[in-house]
Amino acid sequence: MIPEGCDKVLLHACCAPCSSAIVEWLMANGVRPTIFYFNPNIWPREEYEIRKNESKRHAEGLGLDWIDGDYDHGAWRTGVCGLENQPERGLRCEQCFTLRLTQTALKAQELGFRYFATTLASSRWKSLEQIERAGHVAEKAAPGTEFWAQNWRKGGLQERRNQLLKENHFYNQQYCGCEFSARNGANTKPLLRAQMREAKKQHQAQLAKMSEELVQIILHFLASHLNHQPSAISHQTILAYWPLPDEVDIRPLIDQLVGQGIKVVLPKVTGDETMELRRYTSCADLQEGAFHIMEPVGEAFDAYDQIDFALVPGMAFDAAGHRLGRGKGYYDRFLSAHRHIYIIGVCFPFQRVAEVPSEEHDVMMDEVIS
Repeated sequence: MIPEGCDKVLLHACCAPCSSAIVEWLMANGVRPTIFYFNPNIWPREEYEIRKNESKRHAEGLGLDWIDGDYDHGAWRTGVCGLENQPERGLRCEQCFTLRLTQTALKAQELGFRYFATTLASSRWKSLEQIERAGHVAEKAAPGTEFWAQNWRKGGLQERRNQLLKENHFYNQQYCGCEFSARNGANTKPLLRAQMREAKKQHQAQLAKMSEELVQIILHFLASHLNHQPSAISHQTILAYWPLPDEVDIRPLIDQLVGQGIKVVLPKVTGDETMELRRYTSCADLQEGAFHIMEPVGEAFDAYDQIDFALVPGMAFDAAGHRLGRGKGYYDRFLSAHRHIYIIGVCFPFQRVAEVPSEEHDVMMDEVIS
């Protein structure tokens, strides 16, 4: 329910996906939100910047005012000191909400806003009671403001959130952002992803050189194995991938394979959980698709039993062949249905780790080249 006389609100935004349906609903009901992005709990800094930029992109796309709060992770850690080992929905979470909403209330007071609200209340993983208590503590710190306590999970907003996430290709994080949440809970996969993103950043200057070396190693591996296949080389089929900027750049390898007469197919995302394959013959076959990945638009390929090898990127791999993907599960679902394919994980050397957290549905690699 909209508070009486409310035509504008300072909306604390935790991320673009959680904000999207709420902002749409507010605007449809005559309330113009100003977005306040204040989330010093998010760790590491790279994760924070990704979420911040997505929030800004979303707001600016709608012509809304967007305010960048300070990122003082050290101050936030001081604020939750002694609560590091608290479970999710414990005292640390409520203190975190209080810190963030108090700054929101103070910003609302500074700007002359009577009402402030938060998109934190849209997450089913958060306690609405904790958020409401934090909001009322915050309003007391900023006289003249009122916390708009709203359950943003109702009225179809969760479903609409998921639709807008896909339509806008938002980065969809897999954990709340708190380092203690990642370390103390079952979120070891998101934490490892964050660590790998940091590692890629540190090795940025070496990625191109490492890619060149890995292309030669993969070519040698494929040549030695393809020569032992009973069928002619022109009948070989390899499932490859078109690399993102932070993945091993196998584009020269792909073109070389095609030049040798090997059939190369690339994945194309077709829905929430599925991908299809299409034939690659040249760069002319590509256009930007889901998640800003270049995808094939050429001839459809469904002769899955003809695929000999799959080159699969990942965030991390271990010696046992476990792979950590980006969290969407496309490769796991596809490859689990086609067990005959020899799966080759491809990564930079620093992406080899002692152990990758694994679940029953995760597909293991037959080989990892790094």
